[in-house]
Amino acid sequence: MKLFLLGLLLVSTNLPAQERSVDPTWLHRFVPSLAEARIDLSTPTCRYTPIFGEGDAQNRALQNISRFGEITLSPKGSCNSEVYERREEIYFILSGAGNLHYENEAHPLRQHDFTYLAPGVKHSIENSADQPLIAVVMSFEIPKSIAIGAPAPHPTIVNLGDLKEETVQGHPTSVQYRLMVGPRSGTRDAIDAAYIVTSLFWMDFVPGGTNFPHHHESAEESYLVIDGEGDMVAGGGMDGIEGRHAAKTGDAYYFRPNCTVGFYNQKKDGAKAYILAVRSRVLFHDQPD
Repeated sequence: MKLFLLGLLLVSTNLPAQERSVDPTWLHRFVPSLAEARIDLSTPTCRYTPIFGEGDAQNRALQNISRFGEITLSPKGSCNSEVYERREEIYFILSGAGNLHYENEAHPLRQHDFTYLAPGVKHSIENSADQPLIAVVMSFEIPKSIAIGAPAPHPTIVNLGDLKEETVQGHPTSVQYRLMVGPRSGTRDAIDAAYIVTSLFWMDFVPGGTNFPHHHESAEESYLVIDGEGDMVAGGGMDGIEGRHAAKTGDAYYFRPNCTVGFYNQKKDGAKAYILAVRSRVLFHDQPD
């Protein structure tokens, strides 16, 4: 018996190590370096660059986020129409001008306009100008346990410049927020209509401004650095010290539930930083809403 156990031990020590694939708690992308991908809205004049989710190699790490990326429309270009039965979508116009087609209506869009698109609404976007139109597209899958109501007959389109900057309770005054899209039960955001999205917001940091490191137990979040430089907080070690990563314009981060997230702007004079961020709730095991 002893010889048998010894032989078994010798055999087992020579077995190859088994690898286990673990989803990361956060992801980083530098948008200018990303390749384009064809998805359902793509046309020869509407090109999609995946940042997170659909079209990205590590999309399995995401929970309810279906798509977070940029579309670039050539002058006078247009995207294919879309309609999703259990997906809500947000457009934010980074630059350019165009039109949102919402069912049978057309509505003008300009730089820094944003809009919410409910499930069941046929929609598309076109470029009406002689310059490219660039927009951030964010899509979120709605769990089957959530009842979906009838969509609004007309879209609400708001411009970022029309929103006042304000502080948010529990966050430092060195960062000002513009609250853009929130939940259907909410009252504080410019557009309170979402099922899964809990907050689409714009952050404006003064020199040395900070969004204190924090985490959300049942939400995932994405940050896109629109302008500026600083230290992005993503995760951390067992000692409780946050992980800091140099961040610049064009950097994007995705954070899973419970992952530490935050941002430190540069402390030098005149250093400004702007971040577009979106947070969506995660229903674990598809529990009732």
